[in-house]
Amino acid sequence: MTLTKSKYYFEALDHYPYNLPECMEALNYALSYDPEDADALCLMGRIYSEMLSDYEKAKLYFEEAMQYEVTNVNIPQYYIICLLNNEDWHEAERLISYALGIKGIDKATLWLYRSMLSEKRGSLVNALKFLREAEKYCFTECSLNSIKARRKFIKSKMPKKAKKKKEKE
Repeated sequence: MTLTKSKYYFEALDHYPYNLPECMEALNYALSYDPEDADALCLMGRIYSEMLSDYEKAKLYFEEAMQYEVTNVNIPQYYIICLLNNEDWHEAERLISYALGIKGIDKATLWLYRSMLSEKRGSLVNALKFLREAEKYCFTECSLNSIKARRKFIKSKMPKKAKKKKEKE
């Protein structure tokens, strides 16, 4: 990353998400210096995904960013959320599997996303299984509490078992 490109990328990052016009201006400057900058392309994808809900355009930015830097630990996490929101289940599953092999990536978050994918597909039992896997990779109390809260939420969605009447006549 050159100094000028870094300056504009960090300026864009500083403005995101509260001042999108300034963010977009700085991001366009950063991309004009280096159109292959994976971090800048990822941020552009986030804007289209998280702010504008234009998932198809966001996917194009994320795919391009992944082409330029396949081992970037930030891109898959945002790209997966985009795919989940766009209901691209198969693509999300493949990306999660790939991302779990990236050195240094937050595996707890990826297992949480895998759980969300199962939940969206309607398999609450599998969602709970993946949350147990996510707990293994939690290294802060905050992330562990988040996983436990998610587990409690999913359990609340599960159908209640019919209670057997133990009355004797």
